[in-house]
Amino acid sequence: MGIHGLMSYVGEHKQFFTDIQLRNTKIIIDGNNLFHRLYFESNLDLQHGGDYDSFTDIVHKFFETLSVCKIYPYVVLDGGCDLLDKKFATLKERAWDKIQVAYSISRGGGGSVLPLLTREVFKQALTKLEVPFVQCFSEADRDITSLANHWNCPVLTLDSDFCIFDLKAGYCPLNYFQWRNLCTCEGTLDCYIPARCFSLERLCSHFSHMNKALLPLFAVMNGNDYINLPALETFFSKVRLPVGGCGWRGRKHVRIQGLLNWLSRFADPTEAIDNVLKYLKKHEREEIRELLCTSMEEYEQSDVNLEDFFQNGNFDSQVTRKLALPQWMLEALAKGHLSPFISDALLLRRTILHVQVENMQRPSAHTVALPIRQVIYGLLLNASQNSEVTSPSEQPLHSVSKIMTFWQVPRSDRLKLLLETLGVKASILQPIPSPLWLPVAVTCYWTHYSEPRVKLHCLQALLLGMVFGELQDFSPKHEESYINTAKVNFQKLLDLDTAHTFCQWQCCLQMGLHLNQLLSTPLPEPDLTRLYCGTLVHRLCKELKSAHGAENLLLSSPKMSQLYCDLLHAVKSTVPPDFFQETTKTKSCKEKNKQATSQAETSRQHATLEAQRFCDVNNRFASLMVED
Repeated sequence: MGIHGLMSYVGEHKQFFTDIQLRNTKIIIDGNNLFHRLYFESNLDLQHGGDYDSFTDIVHKFFETLSVCKIYPYVVLDGGCDLLDKKFATLKERAWDKIQVAYSISRGGGGSVLPLLTREVFKQALTKLEVPFVQCFSEADRDITSLANHWNCPVLTLDSDFCIFDLKAGYCPLNYFQWRNLCTCEGTLDCYIPARCFSLERLCSHFSHMNKALLPLFAVMNGNDYINLPALETFFSKVRLPVGGCGWRGRKHVRIQGLLNWLSRFADPTEAIDNVLKYLKKHEREEIRELLCTSMEEYEQSDVNLEDFFQNGNFDSQVTRKLALPQWMLEALAKGHLSPFISDALLLRRTILHVQVENMQRPSAHTVALPIRQVIYGLLLNASQNSEVTSPSEQPLHSVSKIMTFWQVPRSDRLKLLLETLGVKASILQPIPSPLWLPVAVTCYWTHYSEPRVKLHCLQALLLGMVFGELQDFSPKHEESYINTAKVNFQKLLDLDTAHTFCQWQCCLQMGLHLNQLLSTPLPEPDLTRLYCGTLVHRLCKELKSAHGAENLLLSSPKMSQLYCDLLHAVKSTVPPDFFQETTKTKSCKEKNKQATSQAETSRQHATLEAQRFCDVNNRFASLMVED
């Protein structure tokens, strides 16, 4: 969520905060806020698809610092979209804004768009560090509040809604959390992190000791991600808000300060709402009263017992009981073993695909992975109706039981469906280390379906990046030095077609991961933290295109040279011998650009927001199989 302008307003009033030395405590961390903050504040690359290895190192340093200060973190991640679609308009607006920002970045401009796999990398890093985390079933704010108050510990986030929630131990904004500035307590060896804690009591005291129960009404009236009532503009146009002393710095916050002053006159929300309604037309009043009261409920604690989850692995709430999902799926979602993409697809019949820094003149990079998504959609819709599932080749693969017993399907059947979807035979993966089976299978799929066709030097650069990822824990100094130099010295001028090609690969990998997870991982989960480094892969691609041979970069490590050859052979064995030879162009550049621009405009609108009904996704999933 988020309240328009509130975070910058309270940031200008130091009297609302207390300085604290954070140590020896549990802390509840808003996971989504944290991984965005850590990536963006660390000056990591945003143009080339993500430097996931560097991001992982930063995540490790963050939690190691907490450990030194005996701060015990519990990370809470947002889940899927709200089932009542209260925030859908906001999500669409943000998706469109991100497309504009991604376009700006692709042209060398400013802005921040999170690389596609950052969330999955973050979860893997938490798992390796044994940091407890939970993935909620929608927005996590209310669940975070409930757990923090139950344990009487602070919340770490950067979300203005936590200026409204009544938190016993307060809210520590991430922008004041100086985890890189570790301090030592005077006269002891104990360490602490300097931080500031927002005080709800200080805010209310500043506004004539107003009743803090009025703050949810303030949030709703001022405007947040869930509600924006045009009828309230009638109220604001008629009422005279007592702004009070407000210098030039506070002019942009006139409404916030005036509304808080006005609300402080009333004893409770009921009295305040009655006075709001006096300014509205009579026939609107009861509807607006109901909307205000319903919207204020978003600031109440949830009924989810996260303590039970962290101690016993049980996730239970009124919402999950109503969904009637199988227990294995509920557990997998809560533990982060399934993505919110899956719950959105299953429950809303709609998914939102995240934009990347790609070539906006071409169709969305997500288009290439549509056949994989169709298999996911088919499983979620058809398997729940006891039907047969077909592969992209339109051949029935096997019987799949109802979604209630998905996990009981033999691994061989689940593996067959996965490999058929990716167009790969199991035999080609055998010479390759098992952690790379899924990435290589996805790379074979990408090589087949990418448009424009994958060029050999792009494939070589991608595979070399995987090999260098394997090297990082035990690499000779030569390769380690090359990796670091490539990342530091890489030119910022982006080759858009190369970027688009690798964006397509990430889309394929993302959906391959989701399908593998839905099928209860018939292939091992790959280590994403070292699998892809965008600046390195783009630099390798440029060098391989001009002069260097891929094998020359691995001369000092025969083992890794052999791994690279095995990876390249596996992928090339799935395409015709002349696949990577330059072909004669049959269309002029002008014709191609005109066609691509037209396709891109249509494709991007559809691929960014997949709102199609699953029964219409593809004819081969519309015909349901009957299982005896």
